[in-house]
Amino acid sequence: MLPVGPKPIMEHILEWLKGAGISEVVVSTGYLGKMLQEYFGNGSEWGIEIKYATSPHPLGTAGQLKAAESKIRGRFLCVYGDALLNFDLQKALDFHAQKKATATMVLMNYSAEMKYGFMETDKNGRLIEWREKPKISGYINVGCYVMEKAFLKYIPPARIYEMNDAFKEAQARGAKLYAIKVDGEFVDIGDRKSYREANDLYTKNMDQGGTAKRR
Repeated sequence: MLPVGPKPIMEHILEWLKGAGISEVVVSTGYLGKMLQEYFGNGSEWGIEIKYATSPHPLGTAGQLKAAESKIRGRFLCVYGDALLNFDLQKALDFHAQKKATATMVLMNYSAEMKYGFMETDKNGRLIEWREKPKISGYINVGCYVMEKAFLKYIPPARIYEMNDAFKEAQARGAKLYAIKVDGEFVDIGDRKSYREANDLYTKNMDQGGTAKRR
């Protein structure tokens, strides 16, 4: 419910999903979940049907998904509620279907400059290389998955379980797991710094007369 511009984060997410053709959403909630229900109701204001799956205790990312199992039918999209996304969702859905995957993870390229210099030495302690604040890059999980309902069998009920644990269990049991690399924008609202950046980005884009971009 943290606002980015004039809207809560989840409202931005719902609008993105609606724009991508999603018409039904199950919101998995826990502590203070009533705030979400009071604000979004049944979703009619956004042109989306919203249902709620509430857990009285924190269950982790996969555990919360498991709590919504009774409200999920067939193939579905799983999106975390603390990040803003913008990419071609249909591309991911088509890829998942073509691969006949059990679950497909969406990846985006990410690069960052390290805070400190990295030093390399040989076995005798002689300095070989000084790399001052090197940049690293690679593909990261942006918290968006296309899944078959069968994936939920890899998540135990009513216990704390994270998504990486569910993927490891599924992989160990031979599930067809894929990942698709996409171009797009991703803002993880996981700390104060990134939250300020999201608001600054929204304000900047609105001042320019456009819509708020997410990256």
